[in-house]
Amino acid sequence: REGETVDFQKEQLLEREGEPARWVGFVEQGCFRYRKHDLGGRDEHTNGFAFEGEFVADYPCCLTAQPATVSIEAAMPSTVRLFPGERLEQLYRSNHEAEREGRLIMQALFLQTYERQNYFYCADGRLRYELLLRRCPQIVQQLPLKDIASFLNITPVYLSKVRKEITFSKEE
Repeated sequence: REGETVDFQKEQLLEREGEPARWVGFVEQGCFRYRKHDLGGRDEHTNGFAFEGEFVADYPCCLTAQPATVSIEAAMPSTVRLFPGERLEQLYRSNHEAEREGRLIMQALFLQTYERQNYFYCADGRLRYELLLRRCPQIVQQLPLKDIASFLNITPVYLSKVRKEITFSKEE
């Protein structure tokens, strides 16, 4: 009932690492990429995606306008239903139904993160790639391979090798 549908161009930022986080969004179309600088501050890594039908946010930083821990940008032209995190926090305090909805958003975001963490501990790079393809089959046509490799925590060379193996095994 509340919020606003907003179109994003490719690489347009939703949040910038280090600046106050402001938004909770629901991806209606497209994809958003989470980017994070390494602890040395030199290199930037893709450490997450939010696809159609998923929430996108630097949660809980957006509830209190704390500095964003990641940058979030549209990985392609995308449409997202945005809601100010600060307003969401007010709604949580105002009634139980809003608080329940907030819990569901938080659970969805937690599950995305938890699933990603489990993949890193329980799957090798090839299997992580295959699981990503099941989640978003068109990703290799839409995103740079270096971003996909960064997300999977493998090298672009290894990703190319895996893609080649998978492609040729399907042709047989």
